[in-house]
Amino acid sequence: MKTMKTMKTFVMIFILSTFMLNGQSKKGMDTKENYPTTYNTIDVDGLDIFYREAGPKNAPTLILLHGYPTSSHMFRNLIKDLSSEYHLIAPDYPGYGRSEQPAMKDFDYTFENMSIVIEKLLVKLNIERYSLYLMDYGAPIGYRIFEKHPERVQSFIVQNGNAYEEGLKAFWNPLRTYWNDYTVANGKPLEGFHALEGLKWQYTHGVKDISKISPDNWHIDLQHLSRPENNEIQLAMFYDYRTNVSLYPKWQKLFRKYQPPTLIVWGKNDIIFPADGAYPYKRDLKNVEFHLLDTGHFALEEKGEDIANYISKFLKKHVKK
Repeated sequence: MKTMKTMKTFVMIFILSTFMLNGQSKKGMDTKENYPTTYNTIDVDGLDIFYREAGPKNAPTLILLHGYPTSSHMFRNLIKDLSSEYHLIAPDYPGYGRSEQPAMKDFDYTFENMSIVIEKLLVKLNIERYSLYLMDYGAPIGYRIFEKHPERVQSFIVQNGNAYEEGLKAFWNPLRTYWNDYTVANGKPLEGFHALEGLKWQYTHGVKDISKISPDNWHIDLQHLSRPENNEIQLAMFYDYRTNVSLYPKWQKLFRKYQPPTLIVWGKNDIIFPADGAYPYKRDLKNVEFHLLDTGHFALEEKGEDIANYISKFLKKHVKK
C-alpha cells in the first residue's frame, strides 16, 4: 500500500511539473502583447463619428475602411488578429454603424463628403502616415483621400475594392439604369440589397461554408439600415457611385505616379466586385502582392486568418513607422 501511495504521488508530481513547464514554454513563445479594442466617439465638424481603435500607437497605422452596407463591425476579428503589431483605426461613416446619421437636408450623402469626414477624423487623431484597407465603398473613399494626400499613404490593402471598369459587370446594370434615369421607379429594385434577405445574400454568396458566417452580421447591419430615412441615404449613395467611375482614370494615373506597395486579397467568388477588377491593378502598380481567395464578397468572414497573415507579412516588408 505504501508503495502504491508513493507511486501515485510521483505520478501526480510528474503531471503537475509537465503542465507547469508546458505553460511556461507557451508563455515564453508568446511574446506579443495583447491590445484590447477601444470603442470611441469623436466630434468631426459637429458629427459624432464612431471608431474602433487598437494596437500600439507607435506602430505603423492601418486605416480600415468598411463597405456597404456594413460598418467597422466587419473588422472586429481582423483588429484582434493584428493589434499586437499594428495601430488600427476603423471608423463608421455618417449614417452607418454607430456614427451619427444627420438628416439628408443637413448633409450630402456622397462619397466625396464621406472622404472629407474620414480625412478630418485622421487629422483630429493626429495620424499623418498610414496604410489603407480598401473594401467595397472603402475603396472610392480611400482613393479620394489618396488623391489629396498621396504622400501620407504608405501602402494599400485592397479587398474587393474596385478602381477599374473591368470590375463592373452585369450585376451593375440596375445601378447604371438608376444613374442614367434617377427616378423612384428605378431606385425601388435596389432597396432589396439592404433588406434582410439581400443582406444575408451579400454575406453568404460565394462562400465555401455558410455555417461559418455569423447571422449577427446582417442583423447588426439592420440596426442602422432600419433607422428613419436610411433607405433614402443608401439610394443616394447608390446614385452617387457614378462619380467614382468617372474618377477611375485619374486614380489609375496616380497609382502609376506614386506606386504605393499594394496587397490584393480578393474573394474571387464575389459577383458584386468580381476578380475581373482585381487583375488590372497589376497594370498600373509595379509592387503588387496578389492573392485570390476561395470565398465571397465579405472575405474576412471566411478567410480572416489568411488575410491577417498576408497583411502582417506584407506590412513588415514594406512599411516602417
